[in-house]
Amino acid sequence: MGKGIFVTLEGCEGGGKSTQSRSIKSVLEKKGIAVTLLREPGGTALGDKLRRILKFGNFPLNPSSELLLFNASRVQLVEEKIVPALRRGEVVICDRFTDSTLAYQGYGRGMPLTLIEKINSVATNNLVPDLTILLDIDPEVGMYRNSGKRDRFEQNFDSEEKKSFHKRVREGYLQLAEKDSHRWLIIDGKLDAKDVTTKILHSIETIIAK
Repeated sequence: MGKGIFVTLEGCEGGGKSTQSRSIKSVLEKKGIAVTLLREPGGTALGDKLRRILKFGNFPLNPSSELLLFNASRVQLVEEKIVPALRRGEVVICDRFTDSTLAYQGYGRGMPLTLIEKINSVATNNLVPDLTILLDIDPEVGMYRNSGKRDRFEQNFDSEEKKSFHKRVREGYLQLAEKDSHRWLIIDGKLDAKDVTTKILHSIETIIAK
C-alpha cells in the first residue's frame, strides 16, 4: 500500500470537518507534504451523482438503500482516489468514511452493526484509516452553526425525531471511538478552529515521524 497515511475526519453536522480538512491540507502542503483531500459521498464521477441523491434527493430512502449507495460511492473512491494516493506516499484526508456509515445508518437508523461492518469491509477491501479525528459537538450546537443549505439528514432538525436521531449518531461515534481508541482522537468541536488544527497536525506529524 506504500507509505502513505490515511486520515479521516468524523462527527455530527457543524463540527468543522470541512474547514479542518482544508486547513490541514494547506499547512501540510506548505511543509512540502503531498496531500489528497477527499469527501464522502463523492470524489468520483459516480460518487458525485450518488452524493446528490443521498444528500439532496427529495424522496424517501430506505436505510438499506442508504447503506448500499454510500458504499457504492465508497468503492469507487477507494479504487480511483484513495489507494493510488497512498501508493504514491501521500497523506490522504477524507471528510467522512466508513465510521460515518456505522454512526448514521447503524446507531442512527438502527441497522445491524455487524452487517454494516461486513459491507464496509467489502467496499473498502478492508482499508482502515491510520488516524480518525472525531470533532465532537452537541448536535444542536452544530446544527445552528451550519447556516448553509441543509441536506436530508439536517432538514426538520427541530422535530423531536430528528433531534433523537442526531443524538444517537453522536453517541454512536463516541462508542466507536472508545472501542478503537488507538485509532481515534476525540477533539472538542467547540474549540477555536486554530487550536483544533494544531491538535490534528500534531497527531498526523507523529505518525509521519514513525
